[in-house]
Amino acid sequence: MGRGTLRIYLGAAPGVGKTYAMLSEAHRRVERGTDCVVAFVEHHDRPRTEVMLHGLEQVRRSEIPYRSTVFTEMDVDAVLERAPAVALVDELAHTNVPGSRNAKRWQDVEELLKAGIDVISTVNIQHLESLGDVVESITGVRQRETVPDEVVRRADQIELVDMSPQALRRRMAHGNIYKPDKLDAALSNYFRPGNLTALRELALLWVADRVDEYLQQYRGEHDIRSTWQARERIVVGLTGGPEGRTLIRRASRMAAKGSGSEILAVYIARSDGLTSASPKELAVQRTLVEDLGGTFHHVIGDDIPAALLAFARGVNATQIVLGSSRRKTWQYIYGPGVGVTVARESGPDLDVHIVTHEEVAKGRGLPIARGARLGRARIVWGWLVGVVGSCLLAVLLSSLENGPGLANDVLLFLFLTVVAALLGGLRPALASAAVGCLLLNYWFTPPTHTLTVQDPENFVAIVIFFAVAVSVASVVDLAARRTHQAARLRAESEILSFLAGSVLRGETALDALLERVRETFAMESVALLERTSDVDPWTCAGSVGPAPVTRPEDADVDMPVGDHMALALSGRVLPAEDRRVLGAFAAQAAVVLDRQRLVGEAEQARRLAEGNRIRTALLAAVSHDLRTPLAAIKAAVSSLRSDDVAWSEEDEAELLEGIEDGADRLDHLVGNLLDMSRLQTGTVTPLIREIDLDEVVPMALGGVPEGSVELDIPETLPMVAVDPGLLERVVANIVENAVKYSSAGDPVAVAASALGERVELRVVDRGRGVPDEAKERIFEPFQRYGDAPRGAGVGLGLAVSRGFAEAMGGTLDAEDTPGGGLTMVLTLPAARGLIPVGADLPAQVTS
Repeated sequence: MGRGTLRIYLGAAPGVGKTYAMLSEAHRRVERGTDCVVAFVEHHDRPRTEVMLHGLEQVRRSEIPYRSTVFTEMDVDAVLERAPAVALVDELAHTNVPGSRNAKRWQDVEELLKAGIDVISTVNIQHLESLGDVVESITGVRQRETVPDEVVRRADQIELVDMSPQALRRRMAHGNIYKPDKLDAALSNYFRPGNLTALRELALLWVADRVDEYLQQYRGEHDIRSTWQARERIVVGLTGGPEGRTLIRRASRMAAKGSGSEILAVYIARSDGLTSASPKELAVQRTLVEDLGGTFHHVIGDDIPAALLAFARGVNATQIVLGSSRRKTWQYIYGPGVGVTVARESGPDLDVHIVTHEEVAKGRGLPIARGARLGRARIVWGWLVGVVGSCLLAVLLSSLENGPGLANDVLLFLFLTVVAALLGGLRPALASAAVGCLLLNYWFTPPTHTLTVQDPENFVAIVIFFAVAVSVASVVDLAARRTHQAARLRAESEILSFLAGSVLRGETALDALLERVRETFAMESVALLERTSDVDPWTCAGSVGPAPVTRPEDADVDMPVGDHMALALSGRVLPAEDRRVLGAFAAQAAVVLDRQRLVGEAEQARRLAEGNRIRTALLAAVSHDLRTPLAAIKAAVSSLRSDDVAWSEEDEAELLEGIEDGADRLDHLVGNLLDMSRLQTGTVTPLIREIDLDEVVPMALGGVPEGSVELDIPETLPMVAVDPGLLERVVANIVENAVKYSSAGDPVAVAASALGERVELRVVDRGRGVPDEAKERIFEPFQRYGDAPRGAGVGLGLAVSRGFAEAMGGTLDAEDTPGGGLTMVLTLPAARGLIPVGADLPAQVTS
């Protein structure tokens, strides 16, 4: 029995009609005679959905007791026993009640599919695992019920149930989704127009990507090479030259004109040695294209135009952006150039844009690192000119009745030899000299048509011709080799200089260094392998590229680094002259790996030291600061319980007030300790919402004496995006601290103002202030400045306040008050399009 098929109705939000569409499809199949049953569908008291269940067979549900309540879930065994052709299973991301057969409903669906049962299900876009953080940033609600993306992607059919935000809100207002008592909370929070628009865009883009995957799969299965212009994809051809940045920015502007356009920058390296591009420039261009939302690709190919077109057609690109050639006019004798060739071979399905830039016709300069070998085409042309050209020249000269004479014939053949040396190097030039010598002897030296030389002068002329030809060829070839060697040394010095600079800058990104190795040597993959001893297996400390090797023996090139580390490269065999630069890369990779580990160990040691310091301070606080209010409380309680003294009502009231004050102090100290612990462990999760400062600040002043604070919060102040509870704690700590240290008779000023996209709350006291060198130290845990008395606190108030402020996206800093004193500046983000999190969200947002 084969595997069943899965069809999913995907929606952007609850209420768009996924379940209704699923039930409509079920009715259509039943009318066609398909055996279709309802395995689990929840109508959530929606009348129209409930009506659609009529006429469909429903499989019994299993009842599972949990915490004194009985819940119903899909009975997988009952569905398998019924064995229908099609089963309807609602809410694919649902979490089953503990005690169920599987933890998640999608796992139940997998069992049905394995049994050969076709399944139709529903899911909302916010329940996809990969989109959890994105949805939370949009709506402010963290989805607890999720389904892995791969489960949905494996579906045989995905149908988007779409609805505009306005239509969905009207449907809600008519009572078709939630009960009337939940409408206001839903419409003003989760179902705001901005939320629904963003969720709808997420759903549309996700389905579009899925459709693109189907399209690529179909094109591959049917071997379709031509471009289908379903989406604009712009390929930018990079040479590693300075014009690459201009091309990338131009492609970005082109992509911005059409929604959904993609940018793919590609650099094609030859497989004959070090690449001809600057690693530094390629790194800059990679960063630029990624910053503009594109992707960078590295391809190896000897035929640049063919490789570029193959890549473009492979990604179904619609446009190619290339730069105008940097060649000088005379350099076109070597060929038409990449741009012209790509434009000629692109065909009607690919648009090629040639973009001008500042480097046009300035010359390509020396090849930065192409190796000492000439290209195949130049070598072929060298042989053609040296051998075939000499023969054609002999035929041409022999056909003339009155030839130019032996001296001129020698010069013409010598010219061909020089051209052959320039094009193909030493071997074609030597062949040209030998062939020219024989042709001069046979055709133009009396007696002709024989290899005999009668006149000694002619013999000397031929010998001198051969000697000069060989000398010139040797000099030209030597000069070419020296040029290439200089180019290689230049490339190596640039690479080594870049490595030295990275060491001085303290760069510690191992993956970036390995990627630079892969690009520099035009490799497919690079891996840094290590092991603890000679008998232990190799482990990969870092790798880039597809399918990196796991043993040095499997690599095309391996460079040992010490006794138990090696840099392994796959793709091609490197010439011996490249191994010196590779050795420098390998040594730098080992240094970077060691530095990463040392940084990690230093960070771990710092955390341990910080933890030890905090524990020491906490013990000191527990031993003294926490015992002080406890001692006062115990003394007051013991006095009240004593039968030896008859306390008056005023005395009892005073003792009870002391108990209350001690308990308040103890609660405040313990609260700060717990808050500091939450900040240290990173468990503070603010619930951001829009609120006015004048709703929070007055509530934070309840712990200070009346008349000790002057409040100035303008009514025109914009709302802030904060957690009201955390903000109240921050303001209370700051104000209480300011009142404590302010001079007698000088009230603390609390004023707010707007500054761009931020709102500042300034708490100004007129105390003795804090020196500049101590302004940051007062925000550290367990720090009390100056002569603060023991028992006045454990020195956590400001540390907790700054931690809470930063958790809400704000800052807390200390400044001097003009005229003396300290000003605490609390900066908070103004509310601009942020989504408030209501307290009365609908209970069912996952349906």
